[in-house]
Amino acid sequence: MYKVIVRIVVCSLMGCLGVVAAAPSQGAGVPSGYRELLSRNNSMLLLIDLQPQFALATRTIGKDDLTSNAVGIAKVAKLFEVPTILSSNRASTYGGPFFAEITKALPKLAVHDRTVINAFDDADVAKAIREAGRKKRIIGGLWTDNCVMLPALTALKQGYDVYVLADVSGDVDVQSHQLAISRLVHAGAIPVTWLAVMLEWQWDWADTTTAGEVGALFSESMAARKP
Repeated sequence: MYKVIVRIVVCSLMGCLGVVAAAPSQGAGVPSGYRELLSRNNSMLLLIDLQPQFALATRTIGKDDLTSNAVGIAKVAKLFEVPTILSSNRASTYGGPFFAEITKALPKLAVHDRTVINAFDDADVAKAIREAGRKKRIIGGLWTDNCVMLPALTALKQGYDVYVLADVSGDVDVQSHQLAISRLVHAGAIPVTWLAVMLEWQWDWADTTTAGEVGALFSESMAARKP
């Protein structure tokens, strides 16, 4: 009986170790593009459905923090001249206008309103993405498990590198947000925060053309955060 128990325990441990050991091989299969750092020259930003009606039902991040983070990445993208696309869903009949704080920060950008859930299925959005011509697509918005996830999965299927702004996204509950991030990671997307993207774009503080404004945006973000 003792030998049987030992064998069961050993086999169980081997099984667990086998799962853990499988992780490196999965990492080895990650597209090589992800080992290339984000830069102002290889990235584009897509912000989706940051609208009052969707924010009202979002429970995983507060409206103030969501807005602050979204405005932060929008201002940084403008600073580094990173192509940016804004897309809303049924603004006049349901979702309401795109967050005014973002459109104020990006006054020259049109907001592509649509009815399809997957923004990449909208002809105007798809055209803007093609014209941007960037291989690294950074996506954030509401809600994580549909209007963020669907275009992210589409981009992955098309062979692009996809980065999901975990702190510029939210959902109706924690489970929906976390499962969406998990599904995207398994599909090949990389979760990031907007501050990490900003610093990766900056790269060198000796670049004084942007360093001052990046520092100011960082300070602004820290001041806006609730203790």
